[in-house]
Amino acid sequence: MSDYPPISEHLDDVESAREEGRRKMDWALQHMPILNELRDQFEAEKPLDGEVIGMAMHVEAKTANLVELLALGGAEVAITGCNPLSTHDDVSAALDANDNITSYAVRGVGDDEYYEAIESVISHEPTITVDDGMDMVFAIHEEYPELIDTIVGGAEETTTGVHRLRAMDDDGELKYPVFAVNDTPMKRLFDNIHGTGESSLANIAMTTNVSFASKNVVVAGYGYCGKGVAKKAAGQNANVIVAEVEPRRALEAHMEGYDVMPMNEAAKVGDIFVTTTGNRDIITEEDFEVMKDGAILSNAGHFDIEIDLDALSDLAVDEYEARDGVQAYEMEDGRRLNVLAEGRLVNLASPIALGHPIEVMDQSFGVQAVCVRELVENGDDYDAGVHDVPDELDKEVAEIKLDAEGVEIDTLTDEQREYMGSWSHGT
Repeated sequence: MSDYPPISEHLDDVESAREEGRRKMDWALQHMPILNELRDQFEAEKPLDGEVIGMAMHVEAKTANLVELLALGGAEVAITGCNPLSTHDDVSAALDANDNITSYAVRGVGDDEYYEAIESVISHEPTITVDDGMDMVFAIHEEYPELIDTIVGGAEETTTGVHRLRAMDDDGELKYPVFAVNDTPMKRLFDNIHGTGESSLANIAMTTNVSFASKNVVVAGYGYCGKGVAKKAAGQNANVIVAEVEPRRALEAHMEGYDVMPMNEAAKVGDIFVTTTGNRDIITEEDFEVMKDGAILSNAGHFDIEIDLDALSDLAVDEYEARDGVQAYEMEDGRRLNVLAEGRLVNLASPIALGHPIEVMDQSFGVQAVCVRELVENGDDYDAGVHDVPDELDKEVAEIKLDAEGVEIDTLTDEQREYMGSWSHGT
């Protein structure tokens, strides 16, 4: 096992960092009614007493409030980052100050340190995993399979991680149950659409200081995240172009009024590019060769593989930092192509990135919390493999949110419920 040290051993002024991290967490918690309600429940009932939770997440203020919630529920929590550039060191330090939490997350680590930190989390011998991208689940299965027998289950936050898990499950290699949190309505309809859409465009704007109005914004992928980016860009008066490989999603984008074309055609006219596919090699050498001078390239998918940066670097005759978080690649003909946040998640890895809006993460992290509770209370009901989040848990989180917002809704009568559950009523 790795002996990679916690964040507190990496910082010169730990106390100041902790104070600033706590300030960020307190601000976020003001706008997280779901986690506040669950904090009261978890602290009173201690549903996670005796559990050890290993986490690999984006360690910033909103995530930190989920981590504290799990600790208040009685768990020992160890956490590290799931992206080398998404950690806020001050927030990580604030978490590490909690006696029941150890944080190994440090911003800007290299690949070796990134995986050493994951191993340090695993050294706590977690009974539950909470992942964003599946790196921890993978590491446990590959390197520490002896721990699997004592793991109750896990929860996966993001699209890429769920795709990896389902592929692993299809191959019969996933050895404990994992909830696909990403696939719940409370995650997809809010976090993926509104969260990704708003935060990606906000960070592109803040990093570059450019306007979206009148620009050709190329969105690669029209899943839930792509839909959010397209919708928000159109709302800021951009001309939206969608590149897609799935015919029904392409048709949906077309029917929504967006231009749909292959990436190489879009590359000729695009001003700003946002990849949202979770796949590799979405923008490649043949696209770089036809792009406009000044094109802005960004990624909103989990890993930094959607823009082929190796090919871009090979084409460039010069590379330099044009502004904080913007790497310019100058082509032989003088064109400059600008990559944001090293091709990593633009809404989390940019120098001033804050991630998704607080309110949508409150919903997603509420689902994470009740999934962890479900694993502790009913883990024996779930076989190894990927599981949908039970619908009643998703609804529980929605009901907490509606109550906090002062929104009342109708309920079905007994007659309506019987009618909807019957096949015998005719015309």
